[in-house]
Amino acid sequence: MSTETLAFKTELKQLLHLIIHSLYSHKDIFLRELISNASDAIDTARFQSLTNQELLEGDAEWKIKLIPNQEAGTLTISDNGIGMSRATIVENLGTIARSGTREFLSALKQADAKERPELIGQFGVGFYSAFMVADKVTVQSRMAGPKENGVEWESDGQGEFKIGAFTKEKRGTDITLHLKPDEKEFLSVWKLRELVKKYSDFVEHPIVIDVEKEEEEGKKTTEEETLNARKALWLRSKTEVKQEEYNEFYKQVTHDFQDPLKTIHYAAEGNIEFKALLFLPSHRPMDLMWGDKHKGLQLYIQRVFILDDPEVLMPRYLRFVRGVVDSPDLPLNVSRELLQQSAPLEKIRSNLVNKVLNTLEEIKTREAEQYVGFFKDLGVFLKEGAYQDYSNRERLANLLLFQSTKTDTGKFTTLSEYIERMPGEQTEIFFLLGESRELMEQSPLLEAFTTKGWEVLLLDDPADEFVFENMHEFKGKKLRPVDRGDIDQDQIGDEEKKRFQPLLDLFKKEIDDIKEARLTRRLKESPVVLVTEEGGMSAQMERLMARMNRDAPMPTNKRILEVNPEHAVVQAMEKLLAAAADDARLPLYARLLFDEALVAEGSKVKDPLAFSKRLNELLLKDAAI
Repeated sequence: MSTETLAFKTELKQLLHLIIHSLYSHKDIFLRELISNASDAIDTARFQSLTNQELLEGDAEWKIKLIPNQEAGTLTISDNGIGMSRATIVENLGTIARSGTREFLSALKQADAKERPELIGQFGVGFYSAFMVADKVTVQSRMAGPKENGVEWESDGQGEFKIGAFTKEKRGTDITLHLKPDEKEFLSVWKLRELVKKYSDFVEHPIVIDVEKEEEEGKKTTEEETLNARKALWLRSKTEVKQEEYNEFYKQVTHDFQDPLKTIHYAAEGNIEFKALLFLPSHRPMDLMWGDKHKGLQLYIQRVFILDDPEVLMPRYLRFVRGVVDSPDLPLNVSRELLQQSAPLEKIRSNLVNKVLNTLEEIKTREAEQYVGFFKDLGVFLKEGAYQDYSNRERLANLLLFQSTKTDTGKFTTLSEYIERMPGEQTEIFFLLGESRELMEQSPLLEAFTTKGWEVLLLDDPADEFVFENMHEFKGKKLRPVDRGDIDQDQIGDEEKKRFQPLLDLFKKEIDDIKEARLTRRLKESPVVLVTEEGGMSAQMERLMARMNRDAPMPTNKRILEVNPEHAVVQAMEKLLAAAADDARLPLYARLLFDEALVAEGSKVKDPLAFSKRLNELLLKDAAI
């Protein structure tokens, strides 16, 4: 049969330019697409040979071979799959989105699901990605039968293609890309090895390439190297996989040098089917430690890598989870580079999150010591989830660990355990934010709670502020900061308020930095304490904001000075004020007590020099009495 020149069908002629230049974001994806097509062709041949052994022609050693030719500037992707006839080539390579794989799957709808091959290509445009790097593509193919029945197809992608007879020794398809002058990097064995590792490492069939090996006395020999690992552990039953294999795979995927803390391997069946192999790291991954752009779970479609966008399959707060997900049910865009938002995607995402949280709960319950180590390094991400993920907020909150006034230094409690220890008269969960446990333990704000025997959570992680500001309650118990509001104002009698009002007025007059001064019963041993009104910014948050914005002026957030009327110093000041309202020491005492309150909460005295001057002046005045 002579060679013919045919025009692409109208729809392909109009869209081919768009496919080549706009459809794919990364041109190196062409190799993934062509290898996927070759894998499909082999799967088709293997399946059909079950009922027709003649299709094998004595060759059942399935293989995909890459053949770079430096001199000719060509790259050939060769397979020994089902092959194509002249009619098949004209039909499939001359029409946009005409996929032989799709046609084959359609014909097998009635076949036994267990016997039906899992094929990759579903769109029929992957072949044309070759024109991103090639100015001409030649296809030589033959189905089982006489050698003379081969066919050769050739095109420069400009609107026409040539097709003619070709004698091909072996069954299968060879696709030869005549690379553009600036695309010769794809002739490098190193580059091809890298791309196969990235996109096609777990394709079932061996992907091979001939490489030169230097032997003794300078002699060189050529040997075949297999480029892909092929071991898709997630497709195997977990009863067949040893932990050593999981650990090796984890290190391969993450480049971590330590074994994972926990492996999650399962298959979801039902309306949405997918397989997942997830790993919880034993420490914070390097890309999260240094703030580099990190990779997410790797998505595969039938062993072929599609993407690793960090927020597609997992919420951001679980970005430390590593591993792979393989599902045939997720809708991709036509270039198979992007997922479309869909109900299946949301169900898979929800399923994965639930599985990870279940695993964390099991570790916390059964392997407490290991969980503490995990939480110290990665707990901040769970805290992020506790104030972001409303649907899982309570589960995430119960995964958090905290120190408290009832735990030994270095030991932790959970919110559920806190509630179990609450005395009957206590109805709220109390907490205090601060720089460190040591500093918070000295806070005057704890005095009343210590007296009552009530537990207070001691929160020294900046993330805790966001968690508790957004969570509000846990298991029906309100979360209450001990440095806010008017916890005990109903315990102050009118006579006492009247007696100490002049002193409160003095504090307000002499200290511009407070919103008001009032009496309190929350103090037992200290004369004064600073608190924040409901809804205001805590002192700890102010300090954090100040450190983050050192060069920018911080807005003034005046707090409330609470005064202990039972303290000897306060009572002495009240008597001095009643006896001599113009005593020069009173303003000094007032300011000194305010500075004391600042120090007690962990804040800095605004003007240390003025503080020192006031103290010296007061000492001199008292010494003169």
